[in-house]
This record gives sequence, structure tokens and C-alpha cells, in this order.
Amino acid sequence: MTGRPAGARSPGAHPGAVALVGGGEWQAGCSFDAELLAASGGDRVVVLPTAAAYEHPERVVARAGEWFASLGGHVEGLMIVTRPDAQDEGMAAALRQARFVYLAGGSPMHLRSVLKGSLAWDALLAAWRSGAVVAGSAAAAMVLTDPMVDARGGGLTVGLGLVRDLAVVPHFGDTVDDAHGEKLHRSLRLAPHGVPVAGIPERTALIRDGDGSWHVSGAGSVVVFTDGSATDRGLDALPLGSG
Repeated sequence: MTGRPAGARSPGAHPGAVALVGGGEWQAGCSFDAELLAASGGDRVVVLPTAAAYEHPERVVARAGEWFASLGGHVEGLMIVTRPDAQDEGMAAALRQARFVYLAGGSPMHLRSVLKGSLAWDALLAAWRSGAVVAGSAAAAMVLTDPMVDARGGGLTVGLGLVRDLAVVPHFGDTVDDAHGEKLHRSLRLAPHGVPVAGIPERTALIRDGDGSWHVSGAGSVVVFTDGSATDRGLDALPLGSG
């Protein structure tokens, strides 16, 4: 593991940090959540359980609330679980004012279909561009990038593109979902030339700070692949810039 604190910043100075979490969120080992909370400059976390729409999203919010309470934070669940929710002006206004937005894991395809081109997504982008921290775990980490790994078979498709020219494979090293590594190999094979694919283990975050630099925090280590194999450049192979 490598890491450094993501220090608090003045809102509006530059885009906020983006944390791509490999899964296993909101439990022991997720030391980066304290960093991200500090970076937000406040104690409020807006949790979007969108990807967990069919998996008791209210329980997802409750679990996040318990975890962040232990860190001195307060969670507000924003129940955007359908497309009409994402087009609701009130929901969008709440996102626009947020300083820390955390997108839970679940179904990446549902998350993308609900948020893509929506008022809620535009509001989240506006908040991030004014300095808000954005975190996405597992499915949400996948969707925040473009290209995006298709969880159904490992091929690449279009993501939301908060982070461009990068694809991520969450639950890296966990063989339950990909026992023979076929999905990972397909993702590496189909990635455009020079576009990195980051394997992120559970309870681990790949974090891009507002200045465009990257670091890893949490329980595991991130492996970066380019052109089909692990690169010795590590995080230096990742794209710089603000998205």
C-alpha cells in the first residue's frame, strides 16, 4: 500500500478528489474514507444508492451512515433509484450543494442508465468542478470512468467519463466472480492502445486529487495494466488532468 492524506482544500479552487474504490466499502481497512471526509472540508456525505436499487438501497444508506458516524461524519441518503428520480430538480439541487458524494456499488448498467445525461449527473459534475469529493465503489467506480468495463463479460463500453482514458476492474484478486480471469483478460485485450486498466482490490481506493496526481490508500495495492500486461510505470501510467 502507498498513500498520503488528501488534505482539505478551499471549495472552488479546482475540481475535487475522485476516489475509485475496489469494493468492500464502509468497513475496517477503508482508511481512505477519513482522508476523503477531511478533503471535503465538512462532515456531510451524500450517498447515492442508485446501483443498489434492487438490493434494498435503504440498507445501503444505513450501513454508510453507521460507518461515517464512526469517523465523525453524517450521511444523507439521496434516493435516486430510477430515471425520473435523476430528473428531479430537488434531487439535482441537493447534489449541486454537496461537498462529498459517494456512489454505492451494485449494478453498473442500472447506474449508468439512470444517471447518463440526467439533471442529477449534471449537478454532480457541477459540485465536483467546484471542489466536491466524489467516490464510487465497485460498480460505481467502473461507471465513473470512460471507457468502462462491462461487468457482464469484461468487454469495454461507454462510461460516464468523470475520469477519462482509464478503465478499472474492481474486486481485483477476488476469484469468485472471475474464477479463471477470463473477464480481466478480455478487458486487457480490448482496451485501446495506451489506455490503462487499473485492478483495484476491495477496501482499496485509487484516488485522483484535484491537481491531477494519483495515490493509493487502503488495505491493498493497485496494479496498472497497459497494452495487455502490468506496467512497471505503476501510477505514472495513469492519465493526468481533471477529467
